[in-house]
Amino acid sequence: MRFTSIVVLTGAGVSAESGIDTFRTKDGLWSKIDYRDVATPEGYAANPVLVHEFYNMRRRKIATVEPNDAHRALARLERGFRGDFLLVTQNVDDLHERAGSKKLIHMHGEHRKALCARCGSRSPWEGDMSVETACPSCGAVGHMRPDIVWFGEMPYQMDRIYDALRLADLFISIGTSGNVYPAAQFVQEAGRNGAHTIELNLEPSETFDDFDEAIHGPAGKVVPEYVDWLLKL
Repeated sequence: MRFTSIVVLTGAGVSAESGIDTFRTKDGLWSKIDYRDVATPEGYAANPVLVHEFYNMRRRKIATVEPNDAHRALARLERGFRGDFLLVTQNVDDLHERAGSKKLIHMHGEHRKALCARCGSRSPWEGDMSVETACPSCGAVGHMRPDIVWFGEMPYQMDRIYDALRLADLFISIGTSGNVYPAAQFVQEAGRNGAHTIELNLEPSETFDDFDEAIHGPAGKVVPEYVDWLLKL
């Protein structure tokens, strides 16, 4: 079967093999720190210093790791596929970009960007951030935060994502837990519109039963193999 439009969804499992901690596994980040303290607007309002320390640590960690074979395979798929292609990632690292992906949406934001809560501007960001950081656009101090979608906030570019899901005839979910919404519903949206759906995951996700097909194993192995197969169709 030849496909004409592909949507790929990636989660923390894709970057785990590069050394980025996952969130919801047994020993993931949310087992070590309460997400309500560092990943909600309420947590930021209560203790912005703690929130900045957490994301500064994450930003530094991302700078020390490299894309893995799964990231590189998806960039190769984008280059080699002749139809419409969109990569939607829940990850906030930049490993997809560094691997060469260009048709990409960060639905949960990016660690290496900053958002001014006062003027709404977004800026590339490499170093640490604090409550004393001034906005590069408006100059206001004390309003800069990581450009991350926190719990209770709306993910980015949802209209564009749903438009792509309605047109897709292949939906691929990689390295996701299947219990973070609205991304967990993407397989159902794609399936309702006739797409073939496949899960490439280390183990069955919470939405495993919604997929037409599944291949389980390390992302660095199963993703390149599946991409090789797709590009030969």
